[in-house]
Amino acid sequence: MSLFDEEIRLMKLSKLGDSLEVLNQAIDWEIFRPILNKVFKKEHKGLGGRPPYDYVMLYKILVLQRVYNLSDEQTEYQINDRMSFMRFLDLTLEDRVPDAKTIWLFRDTLTKAEVIYEMFKLFNKELEKAKLITHTGTIVDASFVEAPRQHNHHDETEDIKKGKVPEEWKKPENKNKLCQKDTDARYTRKGNKTHYGYKNHIKADADSKLIEDYRVTTASVHDSQMLSSLIDEKVRVIYADSAYWGKPVEMLLPETVENRIHIRGTKEQALNEEQKEENRQKSKVRCRVEHIFGFIAGRMHGSSLRSIGIKRAEFNIGLTNLIYNIYRYETLTRTSKVSG
Repeated sequence: MSLFDEEIRLMKLSKLGDSLEVLNQAIDWEIFRPILNKVFKKEHKGLGGRPPYDYVMLYKILVLQRVYNLSDEQTEYQINDRMSFMRFLDLTLEDRVPDAKTIWLFRDTLTKAEVIYEMFKLFNKELEKAKLITHTGTIVDASFVEAPRQHNHHDETEDIKKGKVPEEWKKPENKNKLCQKDTDARYTRKGNKTHYGYKNHIKADADSKLIEDYRVTTASVHDSQMLSSLIDEKVRVIYADSAYWGKPVEMLLPETVENRIHIRGTKEQALNEEQKEENRQKSKVRCRVEHIFGFIAGRMHGSSLRSIGIKRAEFNIGLTNLIYNIYRYETLTRTSKVSG
C-alpha cells in the first residue's frame, strides 16, 4: 500500500459520480453549528476525558441515516465500510467513527431539545436569500406517516383514545412495556385503507417544489384543520385537493388570497363539465406536491417511522422535510448553473 491509495480511491469515486460529494459541495453545513452548539453546550470540567465528536459531523450522520434508511448499528457499520460516507463526514481512515450509542444519544438529545423546526426555518432563510421560494403559488397537502402498529386490548385502546395511560402499564413491573407503547399515534381510515401513526402537513412553493412550512399531527386529524396555521401574509394563490373544500376553509382564507382549491362534488350534486375542467386545470399545479411526497417516500423511505411517540415523530418528520429541502436546493442550484 502507498501513501496515496486512499486519495486515488476517492478520486475514482468522484469520476464514477459520488452524489454525496456533490451534496457536500452544495450545502454550507456550518449554518447549523450555532443551534447545535447551543443544544450541546457543556460546562468546562477541567482537563482530561476524550474530546466530543464534532456536532456538525454528527448531524450529517443523521442525514445519512434518513437518506439511506439505516438503523444506528447499520449506520456505524456503513460509515466504517464506505469511503463515500467517510468523505461526506470529513473523516479519514485514521479518525474515530461514532458508535451506535453515540448516534442514538445525539439524536435523542436533539429530539428533547425540540430544535428541528428551528433548523428547518434557518435553512429556509437561506432559500429565501437565494430567491428560490417565489410565493407566486402555494400548495397545501398532507401525507400519512405510518408508525409501528400497537397490539393492545380493547380497554387499553379506549383509555388511549381518551388521552389516558392504562393503569396496568403504570405498574413498576411494566415500565419496560410502557416504553414500547405509543400512546400518541392514532388510527384513521381513508378510502378502504386503515392508517396508524401521524400526518405530515406541508405548505410547498408551487414553482420550486420546496417545503415552506409544515405541521405534525396524529393521523386522525383532518387535513383542513391545520390549514389556518400554514397560511400567512406571503400566500397569494392557494392550491389544495378537495379535502380542503368547503365554507369553513373558504372563510379562513384572507381576501388577498386567490382560492384555487379543488371543488368537491356530492351525492346530491355532482360536478358539471365546467367544474371538472376547472379541477383539471388546478391539478396541473397541485400535482407538483405529489413529487415532494414521492421523493420523501421513495428516496428517503419517509412514509414510515421506527420511533414511538409524537415528540420523536415531530423530530423525524421535521428532519425528513429539512433533508428534502436540502436535496431540492442542490438540484435547483445545479440545474440553474447548467442552464446558465
